[in-house]
Amino acid sequence: MRKRIIAGNWKMNKNLSESIGLISELKSKVASKPENVDVLIFPPYTSLETASALTKDSSIKLGAQNMHQADGGAFTGEISAGMLKSVGCEFVILGHSERRHIFGESDELINEKIKKALEEDLKPVFCIGETLEQREAGITNDVIRSQVEKGLNGVTENQLNEVIIAYEPVWAIGTGKTASPEQAEEVHKFIRELIETKYSSPAAEKVIILYGGSVKPENAATLLAEKDIDGALVGGACLKADSFAGIINA
Repeated sequence: MRKRIIAGNWKMNKNLSESIGLISELKSKVASKPENVDVLIFPPYTSLETASALTKDSSIKLGAQNMHQADGGAFTGEISAGMLKSVGCEFVILGHSERRHIFGESDELINEKIKKALEEDLKPVFCIGETLEQREAGITNDVIRSQVEKGLNGVTENQLNEVIIAYEPVWAIGTGKTASPEQAEEVHKFIRELIETKYSSPAAEKVIILYGGSVKPENAATLLAEKDIDGALVGGACLKADSFAGIINA
């Protein structure tokens, strides 16, 4: 049985005091979460050290929303994997569509970051997904194949055990639109087949693939009931403890 993961990407939301409030609420609500579910939160950099202290004695695990691929140096405004480890991060989101489309991150750059994260014992949450134009053009599978192959270039099967893949159709992120369970499952199944081709059948069976894109308590249960969907990468709904807990319980 693959582990279930519900991850909350806070994006550029919550100052330090708001972060403390949300984590405090969340801790009480996830105390009785199902045993087979891991809960991950990804606060902004400014809250990571405090979040680490607050979650230390809880079942909530901590990650960052991005990182630079270098160990250090003249990269104003950037954060290294070592810095994230030093404040207690176990995970890092890489390749999110906002990084790709707003900040121009390429598949090759994302691949560098994934390999650096793995070198530093950080678990990457590797995001992939097509735009509305690409879906309407019928090239979803081509886009996903390219992102998977380029993003995991040079990643060994052993290293893949530490990678979580998150399928996020760009047209469903923050738009209120959600891929139907059937649409999401179709792409998740395709991703698993790509992993089987690139690595092996056991690797494909083990890899955890999350769905992201306007996941809410109301639609979480139907999405998570699909065979190849192992959890969710949640955006807006993770900013309130009640709605995030609702998804965890689903």
